[in-house]
Amino acid sequence: MKLIIINGPNLNLLGVREPTVYGKQTFEEYLETLRKRHPEVLIAYYQSNIEGEIINKIQEVGFSYDGIILNAGGYSHTSVAIHDAIAAVTTPTIEVHISNIYAREAYRHQSLLSGVCRGVILGMGLKGYQLAVESFL
Repeated sequence: MKLIIINGPNLNLLGVREPTVYGKQTFEEYLETLRKRHPEVLIAYYQSNIEGEIINKIQEVGFSYDGIILNAGGYSHTSVAIHDAIAAVTTPTIEVHISNIYAREAYRHQSLLSGVCRGVILGMGLKGYQLAVESFL
């Protein structure tokens, strides 16, 4: 099985950015643990702060991978273009949010991506990525 985790803007700052919301662990540290937990799965990883690069990656892998795990960060609430990229590919996508977006600012309560994703996991911290991997197994 071949999965990719695509993280969007500011998720490169996990471990130092708002640790009370996002925790103190870097994503790279967590990814190592996740790969050890699921050695039978090839888990690729990509992060970008740039909307167009995220779209390019979705299009690049969207016909050849078994699953996309996407945390588009703030773009979840604003990007029709990422929505359209997910809808255009055949690879199923799981949307992940580390925090509970419904317990935060009102503008975070709507995701433009959820409707074209197989499922949404939110508010479970980094464990949400593990749950997404397991949903593909």
